Amino acid sequence: MYFNKDSSKHSSFVIVPILSSAPETGLEVGGTALYSFYSDTVSKNNTHVSNIFGYASITTKSQTNLTLNGTYWFPGNKFHLYGAISYLNFPFNFYGTGNGTRQAGEDKLGQHRFKLNLEAETKLGDDLLLGLVAGGFDYTFSAANPAGIYSTDPLVEDKNGGPSIFAGPSVIFDTRNNNTYTTKGTIVTAYLNIMQGVLANNNYQGGFFNIEYSGFFSLDKQLVLGLDVQEQSLIGGQSPFYLLPAMGSDGMMRGYYNGRFRDRNLIAGQTELRYRISKRFGIVGFAGTGEVFHSAFSTFDLKPNYGGGVRYFFDVQKGLSIRMDYGVGEKRPGESRQSGLYVALGEAF
Repeated sequence: MYFNKDSSKHSSFVIVPILSSAPETGLEVGGTALYSFYSDTVSKNNTHVSNIFGYASITTKSQTNLTLNGTYWFPGNKFHLYGAISYLNFPFNFYGTGNGTRQAGEDKLGQHRFKLNLEAETKLGDDLLLGLVAGGFDYTFSAANPAGIYSTDPLVEDKNGGPSIFAGPSVIFDTRNNNTYTTKGTIVTAYLNIMQGVLANNNYQGGFFNIEYSGFFSLDKQLVLGLDVQEQSLIGGQSPFYLLPAMGSDGMMRGYYNGRFRDRNLIAGQTELRYRISKRFGIVGFAGTGEVFHSAFSTFDLKPNYGGGVRYFFDVQKGLSIRMDYGVGEKRPGESRQSGLYVALGEAF
């Protein structure tokens, strides 16, 4: 699969090892796997690639990170199903809320999280899918430092976490020629989660709205320009800190630690130039900007990000790749410039 000529419509399977180390986790080892296939291997319609993705790791301090998800596109993309289940027993760095948190406020928290996501959409017209999302989650946290920002900052709401369920509508507008390596077309996705706390958390009611636009333009046979804009908002009178939109991931605002900045609203955008050197190799350059805010958006508070990366296409026919990106963010006064290295399967968007 890695080096031989691809056969159209065949399935593929790839495994990537995980190895990292940090003071709060010790040594982390594990692996991630991706199985990709087509639901329709006969007709020549533009059926998207379906896949099953798994991630599992364990640390020498008995922490675990387990994820299993899958997406299934029916022939002709008439229906779309998605499911994900994850369990996380893993520490993270918490910096408080807002767009101006400081490195000096770093507070190390323990985290247990169980999450279930389900989606189903049906096709209406040529490019529009309407559907439903549903699921649930349960968060618990612990702080080693009783004098840290997590324990003392009154702006940090709902420190006990707890279980909730959610459901709501979803919309997908999709004209992409390929859902794994797009060279032309547009996808707009939107969903609204109406959330209700249950059991010990039954006093929580709220919602979460997400909308994202991605457009792709073929500038040359080997050159593609991608544009990506996303907005997220937490709805309701309460602001549980663990549900606040958080900046930074391997797909948007690369270079920022996930959750370094979090608040009621997030807006971010990026552009990426992708050059396909050959069937197997590619390079990219990207730049973007974004911010989190409580109620008022300000262009003066936008944060920059930029960087580049390389791609190795292990399945040429489906456009599936292993990517390595290095992203750079802002340099706040008295702190080193924020940056991050990412190794992942598939494109950032």
